[in-house]
Amino acid sequence: MIDKKQLKLHFSKNASNYDEYAHVQKVMKNYLVEFMLQNNKNNTEVKNILEIGCGTGYLTSALIELFPHSHITAVDIAPGMITEIKSKIKNASVDFICGDLEDMDLNDTYDIIVSNATFQWFNHIDATIKKIHNVLNANGVICFSTFGEHTFCELNECFKKVKEDMSIKESIYSGQSFYSLNELSTLCKDVTRNDDVIVQSKEIFEYEYFNNCNDFFTSIKKTGANNSNKNNKCTSLTFIKKVIKYYNENFSENNKIKATYHCLFLKIIK
Repeated sequence: MIDKKQLKLHFSKNASNYDEYAHVQKVMKNYLVEFMLQNNKNNTEVKNILEIGCGTGYLTSALIELFPHSHITAVDIAPGMITEIKSKIKNASVDFICGDLEDMDLNDTYDIIVSNATFQWFNHIDATIKKIHNVLNANGVICFSTFGEHTFCELNECFKKVKEDMSIKESIYSGQSFYSLNELSTLCKDVTRNDDVIVQSKEIFEYEYFNNCNDFFTSIKKTGANNSNKNNKCTSLTFIKKVIKYYNENFSENNKIKATYHCLFLKIIK
């Protein structure tokens, strides 16, 4: 389970750093927009858009450009992110809401509901998908990206190896667990339960390279995406040092260490 108080704190604290370090998230945004626009049966005019997890606004800006006559409701859980995006986007067609979508009442309906790299922070993703599907207009589209099961596979392997080497029996996790593409596609189909609904999906792998494992950890922290799990157990400094050493020694390419991002894209067409 995600500790939402910690999540708000992490993202608010690092809102001003986010754009400098969120390289993969920006790549995901480009794929997401392309995927959202592909093969839609939505031929009606887009009047109302809901963006979930607007962050610093790079997707919001793209939506404004693509749909200049639409109204956009941009939601983010972190007050710091809302402050950041408001300083960048001055547009009367966009309303900003600071709140947790899982707890919010949605009183409007939307032609497009879109979200980039946010759904991994939901504690009840099935209920959330059902909630937004219920406020999706006929011929509307839900399109979101998130991270898949192979994300940070190198770090997961390091945690597993060091845990074995130190004969640690208790559960220690490098971060949260993620869905596979098949699991998430099935969940979307089960939640919507409508023969007329089309669920499409795709996945890509992106890689980042850092001078060392410490730089990788810094990058995660500077986006606010560090571990916010409620059941996160503090690990010893010895354990972390061994993880860093193992990572640096075993996941190096051309004198850089590698980090894998497994990016999932889901589209629900009503």
